[in-house]
Amino acid sequence: MAAAELFIEPVSDKAARAEFVDLAYRMHAGDPNWVSNLRIEELAKFTPGKNPFFEHARCQLFLARRGGRTVGRISAHIDEIALAQPPEQGMGPGTGNWGAMEAEDEETARALIVRAEQWLRDEGMTRVLAPMNLSVWEEPGLLVRGHDHAPMVMMGHHPAHYQPWVEGAGYERVKTLYTYELDIRSEFPPIVRRIVASGEKNPKIVIREVELRHFDRDAAIICDILNDAWADNWGFVPFTDEEIAHTGKKLKPLVHPDLIRIAEYEGEPVAFMMTLPDLNQAQKRILRADGRPSLLGWLKLLRWLRRPRPADMRVPLMGVRKKLQSSRLASQLAFMMIEYIRQAAITRYDGKRGEIGWILDDNKGMVAIADTIDSTINREYAIYEKAL
Repeated sequence: MAAAELFIEPVSDKAARAEFVDLAYRMHAGDPNWVSNLRIEELAKFTPGKNPFFEHARCQLFLARRGGRTVGRISAHIDEIALAQPPEQGMGPGTGNWGAMEAEDEETARALIVRAEQWLRDEGMTRVLAPMNLSVWEEPGLLVRGHDHAPMVMMGHHPAHYQPWVEGAGYERVKTLYTYELDIRSEFPPIVRRIVASGEKNPKIVIREVELRHFDRDAAIICDILNDAWADNWGFVPFTDEEIAHTGKKLKPLVHPDLIRIAEYEGEPVAFMMTLPDLNQAQKRILRADGRPSLLGWLKLLRWLRRPRPADMRVPLMGVRKKLQSSRLASQLAFMMIEYIRQAAITRYDGKRGEIGWILDDNKGMVAIADTIDSTINREYAIYEKAL
């Protein structure tokens, strides 16, 4: 009996978009290390009008069907802001992306990638950088190391067999992203403690917590530092004002002032470190396989958000203004923020494990900081490119 024909169809209505989102929950239901996100948030992520990414991006979602079953999905998208970035920084003119790929088999994966590439060509793109789900600020890269444990909040998880499928489609790795883990209960090496102690004696340095009553102000300060600090980094795409507001609102339930610090030097905000309690730990216990909590699950989740204990920690973002980068002051501010947050995570949240990242493989400054505090690489993500 001949195998059923495979069809790739564009998502064109609300029902198909819901099917696009729900497919991931079904396909990963048997993976003990895959963590489902709230379905309502995943649906909003791919819905124009609910995600400000779509205000500066063109996007087409596709579903793969065979014999009446949905067997795969992929997004193809073009970020207009990314097109305006310098090409030597990874994005730039003619560069489109695909992401959010899920496939039951290699034939489906290849067909989805081919369809995404064709859409990008039709939109005038000459190169693809992938996977991006959806932007570099969300879940960039394909997991190629660390499949044996669950990711922390806001990091992706993919089956190991996706790597040969992508590489077999003609893609070459262009960049590697690392996450580093450490036992936060252990004191940092003596050199770090000396650097922190020296900074505490400097009256020009103030390390403060963010203030919830001035959350919008502090979120704007953090994003301003971020856009300046990361401006020369590979893959950088600046946040828009709408994305700043959206991200602030989305992350506010996870914000605990003692876990997010702003460093001021001579009264000027010059660095920040954002740490989030690992929501994935709670979601893994509370959410059902379809990403929907029960009524009791909602109550448990809300209670955990108010008092996340015990909670491991992830540092998704940190930055120092460009004018201070490569200076001893930059490292000192970073170590001071890390130490203060480490102490808070232990004493107030019963934290045991911390994770920093992602970090670009060639970001020497951040890699040096990660090495100095005795952290080790626990997950590796690859970003690939291909000429169209």
